[in-house]
Amino acid sequence: MRLAVLDIGSNSVHLLVVDARVGAPPLPATSHKEVLRLAEHLKEDGSISTYGQKRLVEFCCEAISIAEEQGSEQILAFATSAIRGAPNGEETITRIREESGISLNVMTGEEEARITFLAARRWFGWSAGSIQLLDIGGGSLELAAGRDEYPDAALSVPLGAGRMHSRFLSADVPSGEDIEALRRHARHTIGRVAGEINRVGRPEKVVGSSKTFRSLARIGGAAASGEGIFVPRVLCRKDLPDIIAALAERTPKERAELPGVSLARGGQVFAGAIVAEAAFTIFDIEEMHISPWALREGIIMRKLDLLDSSEEISLPRERPGAPTTSLLPG
Repeated sequence: MRLAVLDIGSNSVHLLVVDARVGAPPLPATSHKEVLRLAEHLKEDGSISTYGQKRLVEFCCEAISIAEEQGSEQILAFATSAIRGAPNGEETITRIREESGISLNVMTGEEEARITFLAARRWFGWSAGSIQLLDIGGGSLELAAGRDEYPDAALSVPLGAGRMHSRFLSADVPSGEDIEALRRHARHTIGRVAGEINRVGRPEKVVGSSKTFRSLARIGGAAASGEGIFVPRVLCRKDLPDIIAALAERTPKERAELPGVSLARGGQVFAGAIVAEAAFTIFDIEEMHISPWALREGIIMRKLDLLDSSEEISLPRERPGAPTTSLLPG
């Protein structure tokens, strides 16, 4: 079957159309993405601006058109940290549903961590043993650990790269004091919840997903994305000081000249590196394996796991206002 996954994140809005079937990896058919950086452009109270709502609605309308053109049978639409934490999140969801016909599934931080863990488990397989997962998004850091398909511990903290960039490192070249302030904040925030992850036990493999970890691994010497998703990539603790030093001495525009860093992420990749360093320190991580699969792939796999051959599926436009099928384990 052909599925479309609409991911409204704190940094970007992404539509991915895939060919999917039970027992096989999802095969990408087309992708449409726009960097809105919601986490960096919220109002002081954390609410989404009128302009942000307008752009979200426009993208959702575009997404339905593209999904229909590509022959998608259903759109699995979800939103994460920026909408989840916004005081006007419900208002934004209602406006999107009324103007585009898409009903968003707003995931909790724990759900986000659990579904991303599922994707990492499916990618690395049972031979990976117990896994500890870290995912740095635009608005939050997800953490999970366990040895089954779903983790024994899963949680989310507001340490996303976009959020931390806006709060601590918004200057083109942040001061040493600002960098240290973020470092302390990240360590204290992770330290408060580390016990929930550590109680699961020492992992046999540490896994990182998200664009931030992929970019940091690329700066550290990992293979370029053009070499394909099956090339193993790692991010090593010993490389982080040099990576952070290289980012600290550059402006966001200059950081985009580094391998794996886009101009759109030139600001927040530095904040993501500081958060990554804090996590590596708190959890005593020496080496992280990069997963090319993350939340979107986990959403697809969960859908296939739940799929009933008799289930009737259709695009939201044909059933405006219909609730999105739950993709989360009970």
